[in-house]
Amino acid sequence: SSPLPTSCGVCARPPLPSAGQYAHCSAGRCPWARFSSWLECVCVVTFDLELGQAIEVRRLAYLGDTQFSFRMRQSVGRRGSRFRDDIYNRDAPVTLQREVSHFCGYVYFRQVKDVSVKRGYFQKSLVLLSRLPYTHMFHMLLQIIAPEYFEKLEPCLEAVCNEIDQWPSPEPGLTLNLPVMGVVLQLLFSHQNLLPAPTVLPTIHELDLFKCFQSMLIHLQMLWELVLLGEPLVIMAPSPTISSETVLALISSICPLKFCSDFRPYFTIHDSEFREYTTRTQAPPNVVLGVTNPFFIKTFQTWPHIIRLGETKMAGDLPKQIKVKKLAKLKTLDTKPGIYTAYKTFLHKDKILIKRLLKGIQRKRPSEVQSAILRRHLLELTQSFIIPLERYMASLMPLQRSVTPWKTPPQIRPFSQDEFMATLDHSGPQLTSVLKGDWMGLYRKFFRSPNFDGWYRHRHREMVQKLECLHLEVICDADLLGWTKDKSEVEIVDLVLKLREKLIKAQRQQLQVKDGVMDKLDAFIKSIISSLPDDLQTVLSTH
Repeated sequence: SSPLPTSCGVCARPPLPSAGQYAHCSAGRCPWARFSSWLECVCVVTFDLELGQAIEVRRLAYLGDTQFSFRMRQSVGRRGSRFRDDIYNRDAPVTLQREVSHFCGYVYFRQVKDVSVKRGYFQKSLVLLSRLPYTHMFHMLLQIIAPEYFEKLEPCLEAVCNEIDQWPSPEPGLTLNLPVMGVVLQLLFSHQNLLPAPTVLPTIHELDLFKCFQSMLIHLQMLWELVLLGEPLVIMAPSPTISSETVLALISSICPLKFCSDFRPYFTIHDSEFREYTTRTQAPPNVVLGVTNPFFIKTFQTWPHIIRLGETKMAGDLPKQIKVKKLAKLKTLDTKPGIYTAYKTFLHKDKILIKRLLKGIQRKRPSEVQSAILRRHLLELTQSFIIPLERYMASLMPLQRSVTPWKTPPQIRPFSQDEFMATLDHSGPQLTSVLKGDWMGLYRKFFRSPNFDGWYRHRHREMVQKLECLHLEVICDADLLGWTKDKSEVEIVDLVLKLREKLIKAQRQQLQVKDGVMDKLDAFIKSIISSLPDDLQTVLSTH
């Protein structure tokens, strides 16, 4: 695994078991601190057909390379760098936010010949483990470093890790130039003027959507609804690459809405959640799983939605579209490609979009252009669905004039599904989308999904923090000194303690208050404390 040291070179304390390993060191110069803002670790994994998985290094010729992604749950008891993650995630779009309880794995797999092994070959992978969902960027990084590693082994990895430890930390809104092995990767977090760089990455995380969906274009509406509703879904693919890319493409189809269920781009029988996710004693969980092992066909026969993919075939000059089939037709091993489900879509498919994409294939329109058309359609569809919810949620916020300095901030009104439904006639998705169908039925089912729960919790938390900001600002504008003149020491001490608690909470949550508010309140607290008797000053200074 990664050559991270066992103790900090500055403070000599062991690293914390988290992505922010050296957050404890006040010196701020701990080795590998920058490395850990990008990667959790680097691993070389071999699979011995007789011994099983092992960490091992050998110098061997190769037969072929492939790349794929996976996602795994963080072990219980691990602590992430919560403070750093909160700041980054506050500023990052949903698609680039750090994972809090999972790790993303990026794999460069090489199949090698080895006459010393009984069966003639074994498999070896270079794996990058990170909390960042930068799929495109990390696979590009692997394409640069993996071939070199297979030639030069550990010294090459150590050099790469040292280079990564010199990178600036990822920061939304900036364009970063990241040197590695003589190449400069340029990450476009923003649309600033680009500096010269040998390798410019136009996207950090986006996949070739059109390539992923080309055999399912006529079922795009169904796929979007299944993901939106967080339905249990299995993707059975012919390779780990197709499996992981399809799962990640599906998850991204509801952007900018965050997918709040679990998803596994490449899931195997060795995953620690295998028993949990394949039990037949309860309903299938709300997860999206990508698999390649034919054994899973039997395992997942009770699941409501299974997509069986094969290698893309052409019907003339168009990709052959897979069909929707009854779950009863799901057989073992020789199951043909198809979408095995009884699901009926709430909305009608967009036939104009499908014709446009199919015509684009005939005209040999570049895949990146097809993907852009597809991504825009899905974005506009999701926005049409979510805007009425955002508009209604905003109406639950108390009026700004109801926030006063001497009272606790007013409560946000509870979300009423019936009240929301009543708004759809005059401000529903029909204002921005041409798609017809049962929008109200779709919303009703969405309310029972993990994605609604996650969206509501996030928006409610943002609104509570906004109220806290407004409350701090009106307190700052109030005549606090005037208020204290005719108050007892007990009341003044109570005010100081409450204000101090609000300041600490605001700092911990990184609340976006107006410039000067925090400093002004801090100065007021110090001024009040200095005017109190010595014994109270001593008590308050130790609080």
